[in-house]
Amino acid sequence: MSLRSALGSAAGAALLLVAAAPAATASAGPYETVTVDPTGSIAPDGTVTLSGTYRCLGNSGPAFVSSSVSQGDSAVRHGIGGTRAVCDGMEHSWENSGKPSSDPLNPGPAQVEATVMELAPQGGLPLPRFHAVQHQDITLTES
Repeated sequence: MSLRSALGSAAGAALLLVAAAPAATASAGPYETVTVDPTGSIAPDGTVTLSGTYRCLGNSGPAFVSSSVSQGDSAVRHGIGGTRAVCDGMEHSWENSGKPSSDPLNPGPAQVEATVMELAPQGGLPLPRFHAVQHQDITLTES
């Protein structure tokens, strides 16, 4: 193998690594987590409150913990608020409250999805970067 072809192969490998680097940042590392508490509450007016903890690192744009809930076999997910996240590597608590806009939720089993997401600047546009996602079965109780 000539020096020229060896350099060409090394440059090609470096380009592949650089091209793959942005994709690697799209997935959460093992140090980035979000949890959902096993119970949530429903107020008399229908407001649902969900909570848990999160940990994330190195945000370059605003970050948030969002949550949604569904019950039974329903494909309808209700967005339940959003909380500003601080991605400093420490564990923080989150709590989101919101009132479903359509069918009310009832006390009992429910499925929650919590996500830590950042709006990271990419080429001048804020694009979503997901730090952590958790799907959790919980119980909704009357408050």
